[in-house]
Amino acid sequence: MNFRLQLFEFEDQHWFPHVIRQGMLDFLRFMISKLGAYEAALPLLQELLERTRQRHITDLCSGAGGGIAVVQRQLSQRMGTTVHVTLSDLYPNLGAYSYLQQTTGGMLDFIPEPVDATAVPDHLKGVRTIFSSFHHFPPRVAKAILQHAASRRAAIGIYEGASKSWLELLLLWTAFPVIILVATPFIRPFRFSRLFFTYILPLIPLGIIWDGTVSLLRMYTPRMLQQMADEVQEPGYSWRSGKAGTRMGKHVVYLIGYPDPEDEPGASILNDPKEYA
Repeated sequence: MNFRLQLFEFEDQHWFPHVIRQGMLDFLRFMISKLGAYEAALPLLQELLERTRQRHITDLCSGAGGGIAVVQRQLSQRMGTTVHVTLSDLYPNLGAYSYLQQTTGGMLDFIPEPVDATAVPDHLKGVRTIFSSFHHFPPRVAKAILQHAASRRAAIGIYEGASKSWLELLLLWTAFPVIILVATPFIRPFRFSRLFFTYILPLIPLGIIWDGTVSLLRMYTPRMLQQMADEVQEPGYSWRSGKAGTRMGKHVVYLIGYPDPEDEPGASILNDPKEYA
């Protein structure tokens, strides 16, 4: 799919019922965690943390925090030290965030107030990440997110858990309706509302299929991401885009940005960046 369509997703709409949005995001968190969808992003995240000598990630547009607990645990193992993650969103899913904070022993915490990715408060430090949410933003807003990170000398990693392919779209239409019905009882924290809006009034499955379809059509390709990043006006800041991962369900389209080491006193000097398959 070498094109992008700026269609609408239900979860972006202010009027969309929170209980349905929450149910959709809880399912995505469950699936992303079970599949380990961001495994290919780990070396890229490690690179950003080591380049900036940080051990803290501020995750933007966190949704329900899908997969972030797995990322935090595996990244800490790779680096041999504890990496902390702070979740944030314009519409914080406080129930999911509290659950993740409890189940990770506080390794994940969260900002309860709304956080705008285009104007992240200066007191929120750490490497910025956006997992499977960057496609929500039209080019003007997406570029503003990149510009804000670069102007604040903050490293940022954009990761979309897909490869933007027709096969993924086919699987979404054929396999996901069954997967949703089978997986829903096992999603935690348990909610009766999730059962009602899945099996009695199936608004959650319909929302997932529609928004999933639109997400693939809205995703930026690596070339689009690089072109957008190249328009960011900030000296001494580097960008790299591409695809990572080789197995179905574990593909990642990415864009990473970071201040150049020579322009950051005390920053870690690494070898030339590696290409990740």
